[in-house]
Amino acid sequence: MSPLEQSDYFYPNKFGLIAIKALEDVMGRNGLNAILNLAGLTHYIDGYPPDNLEKAFNFIEFSALGVALEEMYGPRGGRGLALRAGRATFSDALKDFGALAGVGDLAFKVLPLQAKLRIGLPSMAKIFSQVSDQHSTVEEKDAEFIYTIHKCPVCWGRSGLDKPVCFFATGLLQEGLKWISGGHEFRVNEARCHAMGDEVCEFVIQKEPLAT
Repeated sequence: MSPLEQSDYFYPNKFGLIAIKALEDVMGRNGLNAILNLAGLTHYIDGYPPDNLEKAFNFIEFSALGVALEEMYGPRGGRGLALRAGRATFSDALKDFGALAGVGDLAFKVLPLQAKLRIGLPSMAKIFSQVSDQHSTVEEKDAEFIYTIHKCPVCWGRSGLDKPVCFFATGLLQEGLKWISGGHEFRVNEARCHAMGDEVCEFVIQKEPLAT
């Protein structure tokens, strides 16, 4: 794999740990080790990132994981694994983060669905903006929410692509929405991607849940 451009931006170690553990859950230890080898992240094979909030997990390391998934399993297989790992990352840990802690309270659970989304989505964005160098914002439209990642770690250093590639973020948003809404699934489409030459990575979230 050709080296991607280094970044001056970081996730907390804990986010890197959560993501790597989620990949291990999805593909097993041997599969994960193969991905870490291909991504040039062999230093994590025998020792995962520490479980703390020190900002030391480089955006480039996160991006390299996605590239390695695509190279090993092909675009379609890599996409599926990244979506699953993104969902696992949220369900395993991020729901317990401060800004989302109140979403599990009874007072939140009895709110109408759209009120849950109006509160929960910005809370998710706030977590990333507060504890990492990933600044995220949410804008509400008539029929959808626009979730924007400014400086995206998922596709950091990638360019010249003709399709969006931030499937890890898509999966994380899908699972976050499911938890916030009390079990509904929502359509999440990446409409703009920095790897395609766009200024930001932008995800369009339909307000109405998918039929179950």
